Amino acid sequence: MRRLLRLNDVARQQKPPEKSIDVEMDTHKQANRELEDVAGKLEVRDDWKVDLQRSVKSLHFGSWEEKDAAAKEIIELAEDDLKRRKIMAELGVIPPLVAMVGSEVVARQRLAVRALIVLANGSLTNRALMLEAGILSKLPENIGVLEETTRQEIAQLLLSISAMAKFSITPTRIIPIIISILESSPNTIETQESCLTTLYNLSSVLDNIRTLVDTKVVNTLIRLSSAKEVSEKSLAILANLVVTLAGRKALEHNPMIPEDLIEIMAWEEKPKCQELATYILMVLAHQSSLQRLKMAKAGIVQVLLEVVLLGTPLAQKRALRILQWFKDERQVKIGPHSGPQMGVVSVGSPVGERSSDEGEKLMKKIVRQSLYKNLETITRRANGDGYSSNSKALVISSSSKSLPY
Repeated sequence: MRRLLRLNDVARQQKPPEKSIDVEMDTHKQANRELEDVAGKLEVRDDWKVDLQRSVKSLHFGSWEEKDAAAKEIIELAEDDLKRRKIMAELGVIPPLVAMVGSEVVARQRLAVRALIVLANGSLTNRALMLEAGILSKLPENIGVLEETTRQEIAQLLLSISAMAKFSITPTRIIPIIISILESSPNTIETQESCLTTLYNLSSVLDNIRTLVDTKVVNTLIRLSSAKEVSEKSLAILANLVVTLAGRKALEHNPMIPEDLIEIMAWEEKPKCQELATYILMVLAHQSSLQRLKMAKAGIVQVLLEVVLLGTPLAQKRALRILQWFKDERQVKIGPHSGPQMGVVSVGSPVGERSSDEGEKLMKKIVRQSLYKNLETITRRANGDGYSSNSKALVISSSSKSLPY
């Protein structure tokens, strides 16, 4: 009996345990299953499903060499297909790519930047995910030591991200990087344009103006505005800055203002630059006698007259506005000092009207003389050293009444 009981005990011990749920699943198996589930829900096409799953797995769990190969494959798969780019973002490829940007290996860094440029193309959601993953903090601080091609790719990535300027981008990190690229040498025109377009996107948001001014970007923009290849973009940013108090003060205290803008205003072959330069000068001259005095000393009146004659309709309108302010100031100066003062003269009296008429005649005479000299200069430019007598007849026949000032 005892022997039978012992045999039963042994049988019970050898009986296999009941099947239980394994709550500690292997990490890789769980990740693969999740990726397969997401891919199935998103209806990934069979012809590239395997490649994508392998690349995503390598980015998350592979070695550095596998991550590099995965980044190359993602670039190839996503380059011409917006739907794929969105699917890849949902599969979680952006955070590991952002982490690769912080690598000290330049080749790996460039691969990740190129992949992010492709993923950012046409998708604000993907750009927002890059910001959320901390892309700005991963970019190298010492941009100047990098090769020009690397700087160009970083500039392209920042340009894509700057489209989020009105939503969730913080300028304190991105602006110094852009300035560092612009100050580096050599730079292609394409790199400069990418950087300037990024700054334009940022300057379109008023809350960013203070940061732009504090980072001394005005000096860089004024310097680049003299380069005809990128002048228009530089002036467009300055036009955004000048409408704010901080931006206007920064321009007023810059030693290259107003001379550089007056020179640009004379670029007849660059009508858009002419319009922007005239606009910035108009804002600076408005209600500021000190700025108008600086402009007058720099010879702005003759250039304004050239713009009135040869500029675009918009540039002409702005130039006339500035000339009107100079005319009003001249009348104020002429009024009380144009001769002996015979007591107080009321505005409506014959003497007051006579004094006003004399001032008006004097102003018209000055305008005609300036027009004559200006047309003489223009004619000489057009005909060489020879001077056409038609210009004199044109000035004589053209009354200043045709100008609205």
